[in-house]
Amino acid sequence: MTDSIFERIGGAGSVDAAVDIFYRKVLADDSINDFFDSTDMDDQRNKQKSFLTMAFGGPNKYTGKDMRAAHAPLVADGLNEDHFNAVAGHLQSTLEELSVPSELVAEVMGVAASTMDDVLNR
Repeated sequence: MTDSIFERIGGAGSVDAAVDIFYRKVLADDSINDFFDSTDMDDQRNKQKSFLTMAFGGPNKYTGKDMRAAHAPLVADGLNEDHFNAVAGHLQSTLEELSVPSELVAEVMGVAASTMDDVLNR
């Protein structure tokens, strides 16, 4: 059996490091950081770590909302495909910064891309 993305990426420590770097990039991006103005970022980081752990095949301890419900208020505020792509770009650059092998980056980005319709409530 093939190891999960979670195991191949390096487990919880790697997911934690990636999420922390990822949100630094997102919050520095003026094209998307307004969506996080009223967000408790410690809570957001913890939810994202749990979500990515589950999405990557690790232990499922995610108890947050589903993607559509979580992003519906943001869609109402104008969240669109350009914003999604900016976030995805920050995820990819974070993984590359952490020297994740390119084939694994591609696999992760495939998982991210598969969430677009749910995130954008389409």
